[in-house]
Amino acid sequence: AIPYLGTILVQWVWGGFAVDNATLTRFFTFHFLLPFIVAAATMVHLLFLHQTGSNNPIGLNSDSDKIPFHPYFSWKDIMGFLVMMMMLIMLSLINPYLLGDPDNFIPANPLVTPVHIQP
Repeated sequence: AIPYLGTILVQWVWGGFAVDNATLTRFFTFHFLLPFIVAAATMVHLLFLHQTGSNNPIGLNSDSDKIPFHPYFSWKDIMGFLVMMMMLIMLSLINPYLLGDPDNFIPANPLVTPVHIQP
């Protein structure tokens, strides 16, 4: 897709001329490390964001205009979480099959192939 660099770039990412053990090792490593990299970048972002504030063009610290996160917003978030969990638990205990697929209740017959599957 990239002229002059496409095949070279693909071979470099793959680690050879085809998808092989080196490719899988690289992608598994990348898949394992990426969440930690994203978490670290998020923490650095929050650190810099909360030093001066997100909407603070002059960069001065204005603590007098702020209210603390805890206990006000902590209790609000906890109550919202508890309400959502209570609704989910009530749904799963009162009517557990409400959101299920009706085809799950058809007994399986290994001798009959469904109509939409043809050899």
